[in-house]
Amino acid sequence: MVADAAVSDVAELPAEVRTLIDAAAEVYVVTPSLPGRLHWLADDVDRSRHLADERLDSVLGHMRTLGAHASGRIGDDYVLTAFSDAVADFHPDHILIGLRSSEHANWQERGLIEKVVDRFGLPVTTYEVACDGHASDPA
Repeated sequence: MVADAAVSDVAELPAEVRTLIDAAAEVYVVTPSLPGRLHWLADDVDRSRHLADERLDSVLGHMRTLGAHASGRIGDDYVLTAFSDAVADFHPDHILIGLRSSEHANWQERGLIEKVVDRFGLPVTTYEVACDGHASDPA
């Protein structure tokens, strides 16, 4: 699971997402730090890493509430590298992606789903999380 955003409460996870998590023997969570373009270029990524750490704690808490055997880490600043590292380390059979809603997407998130599908050839399920922590149904 790659989480660019976290729901406000585990009850906000869409039913299809909960079903995937329930069926998984193990869940590996990666939270890319997602610095803004200027922060990334200026190598000023401390705040985005702090937010990624908070997001990781939140998502791992949700996974444990659901009874999932979950572990995770903060991913690379560049989101596709975070995906590549996670796939190489964990060897998943499915990728679950929680994205910020499109109107709040980071520059790295645009076109991300197509890139992930093309690069890894694994089943991908995505859902969006609004700024208030509410999630949409998976795509």
